[in-house]
Amino acid sequence: MGITFLAAGTSVPEAVSSVIVAKQGHGSMGISNSIGSNTFDILLCLGLPWFIKATFMPIIPGKYWVGINSAGIEYSAISLLSSLLLLYIVFAVNKFKLDKRVGRICLLMYAVFLILASLIELNAFFRVNLPTCP
Repeated sequence: MGITFLAAGTSVPEAVSSVIVAKQGHGSMGISNSIGSNTFDILLCLGLPWFIKATFMPIIPGKYWVGINSAGIEYSAISLLSSLLLLYIVFAVNKFKLDKRVGRICLLMYAVFLILASLIELNAFFRVNLPTCP
């Protein structure tokens, strides 16, 4: 829970600074800042606690892994990587110029990802999580 708040706490100032530099005419700097911030959140704020837990506090002695209670995490990871690839394709098609069209496409991709990830976790397409209540 603390790592989640840490990730949110680092993301809000990053988002504000991205908006400020974008208003100053440096849109590419804002996009780079947001991609770097998300990379930091995923790799350090998730990776470091998992590494510490798996290395120093294994559930079963000799078994160094962390169990994740979500069978849909593979699909979320695939959709995240797909949206990143699509983002680079959009940048290339737009000749690496940021304009309102790219902004709208980014917002649309984010909305599609959120809806898709939520539907996967809610077992809308197939069963990935057991029901929590009878």
